Amino acid sequence: MTSTAQRSRSRTRHTGAAAVALAAAAALLAGCSSSDDTSDNPLEGEKAEAGTVVVGSNNFAESTLLADIYGEALRAKGLKVDYKHNIGSRETTYGLMKNGSITVLPEYNGSLLAYLDPEAGQESAEAVNEAAKAKLDKKLTLLESSPAEDKDSVALNAETAKKHGLTAESTLADLKDAAPEIIIGGSPEFQTRQQGLKGLESVYGLKFKSFKALDAGGPLTQAALTGNEVQAADVFTTDPTIVKEKFVVLKDPENLFGFANVTPLVSKEGLPQEGVEALNAVSAKLDTETLLDLDAQVQLEKKDPLDVAKAWLKSAGLD
Repeated sequence: MTSTAQRSRSRTRHTGAAAVALAAAAALLAGCSSSDDTSDNPLEGEKAEAGTVVVGSNNFAESTLLADIYGEALRAKGLKVDYKHNIGSRETTYGLMKNGSITVLPEYNGSLLAYLDPEAGQESAEAVNEAAKAKLDKKLTLLESSPAEDKDSVALNAETAKKHGLTAESTLADLKDAAPEIIIGGSPEFQTRQQGLKGLESVYGLKFKSFKALDAGGPLTQAALTGNEVQAADVFTTDPTIVKEKFVVLKDPENLFGFANVTPLVSKEGLPQEGVEALNAVSAKLDTETLLDLDAQVQLEKKDPLDVAKAWLKSAGLD
């Protein structure tokens, strides 16, 4: 469906630079390894203590929140849980999963598959999961995916959405008549990628007034969309700015932007059956709207992610 280059923008948020990852891994393992460990390999961390489920997270806020949700759901089932937060990027955390230092990690199915097999197609969430499982280390597997996705999207500012009668139930196809009046913003690569302007035109028939090069869904994009320098932009679906600024995210029924369902990556031997059931129950309850709200509580309201995780689990009947 999409090439490695086309997917790299989405993967950037969930992978990061390898050098930073290794530095973070070294710091992590310095804290969890024995004092006489003289290994120079940052992926040779201590194995999880027998009977303890080690829940890890990558080095961004949403991953930490999801790890807290997973960990507290496991504790509710009587399992002993240890946390290893903010480890680094996928290059590091996947290695720590393989060597048994981590038992559970929040993942994004399409992004993980792109890491494991850059040339793999992504036709459906189910197909993505099966393809990823086939490429995973034999000691690892994916549990059930949640409907929640953190991926690229086209968002409109509130003024533009109102002007053209578009809502959160509208699709990208519904933007076709308005597109010639709209300046769209995104990273420079968004202009030439299939998962960008090329695909928006070929899949949905959208031809915009012009394109403004900004950053990859970051502060430049947010400011330009808020200030109406652009009327549409490439924004991550769980970015709390959507809530703060009342951006309207258009639905993508043709899955132009691929799949990024939140999915537990787990050790086959390290997680007992009651843990599997607990995490699958979390996935069944977690959708994109819910995750966006939880992210906003952590990133905008500055609430402790562990408190947010516990409150949501209680509200969902999973505590």
